[in-house]
Amino acid sequence: MIKSSNSRVSHPDPTTRPFHLLLVDDESSVLQTLRMVLENEGYQVMTAESCAQALTLLQKDSSFDGVITDLNMEEEDIGLEVARIALQTKPRPVVIVLTGFASLANSRQALDLGIDYMAHKPVELSDLLPALSRLVSRRRESDSQ
Repeated sequence: MIKSSNSRVSHPDPTTRPFHLLLVDDESSVLQTLRMVLENEGYQVMTAESCAQALTLLQKDSSFDGVITDLNMEEEDIGLEVARIALQTKPRPVVIVLTGFASLANSRQALDLGIDYMAHKPVELSDLLPALSRLVSRRRESDSQ
């Protein structure tokens, strides 16, 4: 589930190539809604409905600026596998984990992997969008130096 807000978030800088995101969630309504929101914010978005599909896309395309994955899909905590593989790609994308089922154990695992941001469902767009924009902008700046 996604919570909307009335606050507008600044778009990625239009003078550079659009930020390229991989969005992973097994709930197609969440996937498509979040995709539309992100595309409206100026991001290029590819989607995957499973861990396996996400891993295939990550192996084919290492140009993602960010990966946003659900934690629990076809298996409990399988989103951590998506995060782990994403964190190994070069250049390293920003990795965000979304979950409605956070526990101390899976939150600790996510942080130990080095994810950049963890959000709880229903996702607050007024929190997620500025964090995403800030993180991918910083990542691109550090990659260009």
